[in-house]
Amino acid sequence: SSQNLSEEFAEAARQLKKEAPRIQFGKIDVTHQHDLRKEFHIQAFPTVKFFVNGSREDPIDCKGVRKASAFITWVKRRTGPSTVLINSTDQAEAIIKAGDLAVIGFFRELHNDSVEVFCETARDVPEMPFGMTASEDVCANYGVQMNSLIVFKEGKPVHNEVLGDGRQSKLGLTRMIKTFTLDLVTEYNIETSVKIFDVPVENHILLFAPMNSETFNEIYENYQSAAAQFRGKILFVLVDTNEARNGRIFEYFRIRDIDVPAVRILNLTSEARYKMPADEVTVENLKEFCQSYLNGKAKQHLPSEEIPQDWDKMPVKVLVGKNFNSVIF
Repeated sequence: SSQNLSEEFAEAARQLKKEAPRIQFGKIDVTHQHDLRKEFHIQAFPTVKFFVNGSREDPIDCKGVRKASAFITWVKRRTGPSTVLINSTDQAEAIIKAGDLAVIGFFRELHNDSVEVFCETARDVPEMPFGMTASEDVCANYGVQMNSLIVFKEGKPVHNEVLGDGRQSKLGLTRMIKTFTLDLVTEYNIETSVKIFDVPVENHILLFAPMNSETFNEIYENYQSAAAQFRGKILFVLVDTNEARNGRIFEYFRIRDIDVPAVRILNLTSEARYKMPADEVTVENLKEFCQSYLNGKAKQHLPSEEIPQDWDKMPVKVLVGKNFNSVIF
């Protein structure tokens, strides 16, 4: 909520006042400042923008940052180095063991396109520490080939990404790394919904299933296996159909009791929905569904009521999902 964010923002301002007095914090209630809302294209609340070098042109959007500690890191990485330079294995271990997550880039040299993209990505992911090294000893210690990055979770390597020599997509890298702030499969509830929408992955797959059913464990294992293969491309979400508070999501996807277990993909940008053609939630069926969606081959699912018998009788025709395409197009 705006209130929570406002408090975290104020806490970040208090801490940075000592460490970086040149950085000024301010807040604006745009319900009373219509000109400013228009000038800076404020669509959603709360919105945080960072102005650089006294210019009001092209401020940088600070998206998805909700905690004071992440605000402080985000600002520091915008005004100084975004990654820690690592020269020894001890230094690397200190970063890896400092928190839950860490990202380390292993490079042949510290001045190329891959390094630049790595540093840009670090600016956008303030939730975890980033380190980089060109030390052959450190690379050998982790058995890593040069020009790749490793994500460490709880001190163990959980993902290895080869960066190549060319310019990698920063957005692709940011998406992939940010997914590690969530579990492989995230159960949907009030607390996790905010986190789910903060990760910049626009494709979400949802499994609707009763968590207390006898078959649930097997279905969930299959779902997790598929999730590991599409990390960073599709976000895997679980919706417990026994939880009454999830009623609005069932309505949105038109899920009925007789439909479960059900699997749907949602594209957040277009709000297009897709239904898994197969009934059984197997790894193979899930993989096929996800791949056909990413290849643009999946058929859009338009949940629809039946076509009324008298839809064509009056000058104004009655349209539902099932006859919309054939009549309009």
